[in-house]
Amino acid sequence: MSEAERLHRFPYGDPCPGYEGLRGQDHGVWAGRTMDEVAAGEPDALRLWMTDTAYAPPGGGESVDALVARVGAALAGLAPGTHRPVVGQGVVRAAVVRALGLPAAAFWRLDVRPDSVTTLTGRSGRWNLLVGQPQE
Repeated sequence: MSEAERLHRFPYGDPCPGYEGLRGQDHGVWAGRTMDEVAAGEPDALRLWMTDTAYAPPGGGESVDALVARVGAALAGLAPGTHRPVVGQGVVRAAVVRALGLPAAAFWRLDVRPDSVTTLTGRSGRWNLLVGQPQE
């Protein structure tokens, strides 16, 4: 499988060592399939998932609402200091939605470049955002 093919598949809810709440989104039975494969077999379910943030992929998948809540709780629970977890694009989108107080539907309007750095800084529950920095 090429790198491009790998990047276009639903991930398996990749772990984030040391930051359980920042693990990747659970895509249920869609994990490992491309969006085109899911669209060909389950077009209505895919449409629902991309338009209704409360809809979870079949087979125990996680809704966008649930992902944003989980990631938000993980951010709120971080100890003071610098943290550098390596997370997937969906987790970055969820963190940005939560940190900036955006509606969950904004999740689908955020594009996150692979292998880029997103930085959230703040105190007392107020977050600032720096996006799209290249990795060093």
